Amino acid sequence: MSHAHPGQGPTRDASVIVARDTNGLVALLSAHFPDHGGDYLFLPGGRKEPGETDEGCARRELREEAGITATTWRPLGSYALTLASTARIHLYEARDLTCGSQQLTPTELDFKLAWWPMDEALDAAAEGRFLLPAGPLALLLAERAAQA
Repeated sequence: MSHAHPGQGPTRDASVIVARDTNGLVALLSAHFPDHGGDYLFLPGGRKEPGETDEGCARRELREEAGITATTWRPLGSYALTLASTARIHLYEARDLTCGSQQLTPTELDFKLAWWPMDEALDAAAEGRFLLPAGPLALLLAERAAQA
């Protein structure tokens, strides 16, 4: 395995959130990704802004992309995004939710929010219906923590 040169790959950390309501349903987003050939599921999340903490990023992204605020937060771990970068993805579970309106940017206007049972979300992950790996990993870790 070769080591990547500095400056390649993502340069900012990101956060991804598993938001679970009192019934255990999970907030999933979907959108069309033409470069990847179709519609995919994903969890709320995104890149940190300058000066933002990892959890602050998670709180902001959940509020913007899903219109959700949460009072209970559990870190699920942090992982490298790629070998070509020192940027990390920080995974969280959010509970005690309050739902409001999505605050989508022009590039996010097709993001559709739906509430899924955890077992169906995990099945969708196993079927390859998520484009990026952080969502399925966060779902697995949140479910494991809930079973402990």
